Amino acid sequence: MSLVVVGSVALDSVETPFGRAEEVLGGSASFFSAAASLFHPVQLVGVVGDDFPLDALDFLKPRGVDLGGLSTEHGESFRWSGRYDYDLNTAHTLETRLGVFADFDPVLPQSFRSADWVFLANIDPELQLGVLEQVEKPRLIAADTMNYWIAGKRDALVELIGRIDVLLLNDAEIRQLTGQMNLARAARAVMEMGPSTVVVKKGEHGAMLFSGDAVFFVPGYPLETIFDPTGAGDSFAGGFLGYLARSGSTDIDHLRRAMVFGSALGSFAVEAFSVERLVALTEGEVIDRVGRFRDMTRFRMPEPAAAET
Repeated sequence: MSLVVVGSVALDSVETPFGRAEEVLGGSASFFSAAASLFHPVQLVGVVGDDFPLDALDFLKPRGVDLGGLSTEHGESFRWSGRYDYDLNTAHTLETRLGVFADFDPVLPQSFRSADWVFLANIDPELQLGVLEQVEKPRLIAADTMNYWIAGKRDALVELIGRIDVLLLNDAEIRQLTGQMNLARAARAVMEMGPSTVVVKKGEHGAMLFSGDAVFFVPGYPLETIFDPTGAGDSFAGGFLGYLARSGSTDIDHLRRAMVFGSALGSFAVEAFSVERLVALTEGEVIDRVGRFRDMTRFRMPEPAAAET
């Protein structure tokens, strides 16, 4: 069962209170693939310019990432430059140079079109809709979005939302999309648009799952070392979808576990700049951290009080 991601492959320059990295691997498809490939093979669709250091992606190949959908076009690669202050939940964009990504028109290789699991990373919803016309009978379609598309491409985004199974977005975005300040009401409003499941990311404060009548919350992992939050959300999505693809199930128990795996991958991603921490990460380390999530949230109910006599 294949897992396809369509998104950006970029070069990032990032400054945080803890350091700076120049021209390092970034982009939604890169972070997603680095995380998801720990659990399941990935087929990546994206575009880079002819200035892109393709060897930066070499670590993905032994982990089963098929780069047959990554095209190289004449021109400059997508570049993003940003700064984080001590509020690591807020990125301050310094520069965005789309380069060849400005003309990105995703075309899936024929071998990718039978994918069972599809992740539409944060790109123009019109392009996301175009991808849906190319996939045949996916078992699950998940998508991410952002405030820019909510404000500027709302009609296309609403059409997309009506055709997917899972929408992932942060708490500010779901409030903007629905006009509901209460997250439970906002998630219900999104599910009424079509998806059966909504995942609301809350940065260092964790994430919430809404699926049918079920609600599940996973906290943020208490890290002592944080270098760069860039890509944490896409790494979360990679852990979430990668686990579901490996399990082959979308029942509520597997969705709950997928949330924890997603949170674990997001927490690892921020421990270093770019995908550096994910490159060296092992499945054993992930399993250990998932166990720590369990220990953090598990408790025993008190014994019922003895009946008075």
